[in-house]
Amino acid sequence: MGGIIKSSVARKFAMALSGLFLVFFLLQHFTINFTSVISPDIFNELSHFMGNNFVVQALLQPVLIFGVIFHFIMGFILEIQNRNARGVGYKNYNGNANSSWMSRNMIYSGAVILAFLGLHFYDFWFPEISHKYIHGLPEDPTRYYEETIVKFKDLWRVILYVVSFIFLMLHLLHGFASSFQSVGFNNKYSKGLQGFTKAFAIIIPLGFIFIALFHYINQL
Repeated sequence: MGGIIKSSVARKFAMALSGLFLVFFLLQHFTINFTSVISPDIFNELSHFMGNNFVVQALLQPVLIFGVIFHFIMGFILEIQNRNARGVGYKNYNGNANSSWMSRNMIYSGAVILAFLGLHFYDFWFPEISHKYIHGLPEDPTRYYEETIVKFKDLWRVILYVVSFIFLMLHLLHGFASSFQSVGFNNKYSKGLQGFTKAFAIIIPLGFIFIALFHYINQL
């Protein structure tokens, strides 16, 4: 851990690994959520499995929470480090010429995503913890679909979700590809990988937006 704290290269490498882990979780989360627009029964089955499987709850979920916290802490540390470096060593630094808007504003898109995660936890994770561990209510394998779609009944919440996923798209458009560069993936497949990361960064957030709008419109 001392090396990660002291070395900027180690911090970037660790942040890239945590980012790739979160992208994998994002894909898994999207896959399950997308079934809610296809079949409530399949969505309930998958949600029940994820919510009651010991490995998922006791092992993977803590790792996920740690990964989220670690990724954002590393992001803020690297942003402060980069700002200090520009102030000292780059008097003629021109952000517009040397980098994209997305790369220069990762800290802001990340902050929006972090705020969204707070809303998402409030909407889904905290009620789930309350249901199972605080109130000790009986488990109902068919409850997940109704509990999910009711969150998209209010337009203001849907708008917040849509805006948040747009910022997630912007964050991924730079962050996903740069994560592979940070871990040293640089070969003949790099160009194809960049195309894949851009497609992923656009399609997955748009998919989440579609899910939110689908459930909102269906309840009008």
